[in-house]
Amino acid sequence: MRILLSNDDGYSAPGIEILARELFDLAEVTVVAPERDRSGASNSLTLDRPLTVRKSANGFMFVNGTPTDCVHLAVTGLLDEEPDMIISGINLAANMGDDTIYSGTVAAATEGYLLGIPSFAISLAGKAGAHFDTAARIACELVKRFQSRPPRDPVLLNINVPDIPYAHLTGFEVTRLGRRHKAEPVIRMNSPRGETVYWIGPPGGAQDAGPGTDFHALAANRVSITPLQMDLTHQQQIAMVREWMEG
Repeated sequence: MRILLSNDDGYSAPGIEILARELFDLAEVTVVAPERDRSGASNSLTLDRPLTVRKSANGFMFVNGTPTDCVHLAVTGLLDEEPDMIISGINLAANMGDDTIYSGTVAAATEGYLLGIPSFAISLAGKAGAHFDTAARIACELVKRFQSRPPRDPVLLNINVPDIPYAHLTGFEVTRLGRRHKAEPVIRMNSPRGETVYWIGPPGGAQDAGPGTDFHALAANRVSITPLQMDLTHQQQIAMVREWMEG
């Protein structure tokens, strides 16, 4: 089995190093990741300049572009053989609810899915990064399950793992995305040159975090697994908009 690893934290991030090491016993692993942290890059492709691919001392390849660039390059020309699976992560911090829209971690997996390859995005839901080993173990379990029981259709799974010891997990839950409140206001500061600069404010708290959501699963120390889709069509509004246009 061939697995392509990528992320949005950069090729030298601890999450991808641990994940690659744990997966080496299960598959042929190739790493193609951004040269630096590209968190929040979403599904952007670099179209205004050429990209370069370099190799680090540990064999990881890194690209001066976005997570989506990395997966696109790897699958459409960089690799000699197409991977059987793409895993993006392990991201430091959760990617739940509305976060998935902006996440470069999810975007890398999404690109694989759009190219017809089963893809997982895996995140460690905590800022301390104390238990990457827990998330890596969960990833290995899911790969083994994929090997023994391949899904009927290509899947795009968003996986969030509590940042706790593996023994403290209370199981898995297949979830839907929750929702956050409106984001906090931007933070305005003065630069050393006297210019006004702005930092994007933090995301809002959980608004829809009830049973069945990824937020609820994580609060109960369960691994959240959310199947995603890329059809943005609002099916329920087609008739309403058609009527509005014809009126």
